[in-house]
Amino acid sequence: MIYVLWSPLKLQETLTSASVFLNTLTPKFYVALTGTSSLISGLILIFEWWYFRKYGTSFIEQVSVSHLRPLLGGVEKCKVWRNPLNLFRGAEYNRYTWVTGKEPLTYYDMNLSAQDHQTFFTGDIPQLRPEDAVMQKAWRERNPQARIRAAYQAIEMNHECAAAYVLLAEEEATTITEAERLFKKALTAFSPDCATRPCAVQHSGKDINLLVYIKRRLAMCARKLGRIKEAVKMMRDLMKEFPLLGMLNIHENLLEALLELQAYADVQAVLAKYDGNARLSYYVCAIKSFLKMYDICDMTSISSAIVDISLPKSATICYTSALLKARAVSDKFSPEAASRRGLSTAEMNAVEAIHRAVEFNPHVPKYLLEMKSLILPPEHILKRGDSEAVAYAFFHLQHWKRAEGALNLLHCTWEGTFRIIPYPLEKGHLFYPYPGCTETADRELLPSFHEVSVYPKKELPFFILFTAGLCSFTAMLAMLTHQFPELMGVFAKAFFSTLFAPLGFFADKMESFMPSSFWHQLTRI
Repeated sequence: MIYVLWSPLKLQETLTSASVFLNTLTPKFYVALTGTSSLISGLILIFEWWYFRKYGTSFIEQVSVSHLRPLLGGVEKCKVWRNPLNLFRGAEYNRYTWVTGKEPLTYYDMNLSAQDHQTFFTGDIPQLRPEDAVMQKAWRERNPQARIRAAYQAIEMNHECAAAYVLLAEEEATTITEAERLFKKALTAFSPDCATRPCAVQHSGKDINLLVYIKRRLAMCARKLGRIKEAVKMMRDLMKEFPLLGMLNIHENLLEALLELQAYADVQAVLAKYDGNARLSYYVCAIKSFLKMYDICDMTSISSAIVDISLPKSATICYTSALLKARAVSDKFSPEAASRRGLSTAEMNAVEAIHRAVEFNPHVPKYLLEMKSLILPPEHILKRGDSEAVAYAFFHLQHWKRAEGALNLLHCTWEGTFRIIPYPLEKGHLFYPYPGCTETADRELLPSFHEVSVYPKKELPFFILFTAGLCSFTAMLAMLTHQFPELMGVFAKAFFSTLFAPLGFFADKMESFMPSSFWHQLTRI
């Protein structure tokens, strides 16, 4: 058996061999080495710069975050939410495709909707009825015509299959009026009594989800058809009938409709209920953990009391609150006058509200100020992401324009938020730190023709600066080596000799302290 003896003597021999090898290298080798290194680093720099200009991030950095971080256990996930104001596929999204030839929805977004429909409408049935099995398959179909055919097949099996009418209203109806007619038919098929009186006590589980969905979409149809007071009443009734379904964010539909009515007092009343102090969410989590730890299950009143403040904030809540405060002072606001006399209390409150909203979602102002083009909102949004900003601005831009001077106040103050927060990726002033995973999720939710907003916007990523420095350094070495090959050869030999000198010194010291037999026994072990 042959043992490889790693000892200080062996190390010293290796260093000596390396020194002899370096002494035999010709100046042409150093010219070729530095030239090749400069070329490779230059190509990497060109690719990194192209990738940054196209996608707004460094390729090396993106790969590190996407592939290396999960291996190290540092994966970060972002929760995606159903857009409370999502459009109708047949009556709105498809019309956009007919006119422009572009697909406004990504496959990832539509796949999430298919999962939602399966979970909401057929998720808790132990044994599926034949029509439910057909509808469960219909939600998974990628082809819209296949989904529509499956819906008609389910109706042939059961003329009272409400889920089938829902699918037809969403995807086959080409107008809002036609969609409303099909939703009313779905409501009647669900239960004749539901069309005239509340029936939450008659059903549970899947049926409740389906009923809420139908009534909500009927309210949205009324809103789109101009019957706003009727839509407001339907939304209020729905929130009273199902008070525990706050996660569906029906209040955001209500806020938008009330703003259209210019019922600002009612808007403030809704905000007072749903816009608790953002810092309380931390205490809510602590309270819930305490209750779970000690298995306290009889504190229903405490749990119901903290439901509202534990709800995640949204751009709709934050920016609507800012709009109401800005509306009170924006008609007389002047940047010049404010700089001379200072901000009044009301103006300070408005500015702070704008800063709070911008910190929550920094992408919204560019859409409200029309510095960036709007697109149709996706069916799912990411809190604090560009997708949420698109969804909010698409429906609320008109309300900001209606309030005289509100956009001017927003334009004068929104950028000040970035001076308040030292480094937004790691710190938060009013909310938890801005998630670093929003950009990746937004790119999956938003269509490819849309330029995704990135926050905080990096001027140049670290790896581009590093590659640029490496390219410049190696290019300079290549030029010097070409001009002065002998001198650079001497310099290279001296550099490597200096680099390996500590290792040689360490090997000598170890050899003097440790006998060779010790290293032999160590290698045997």
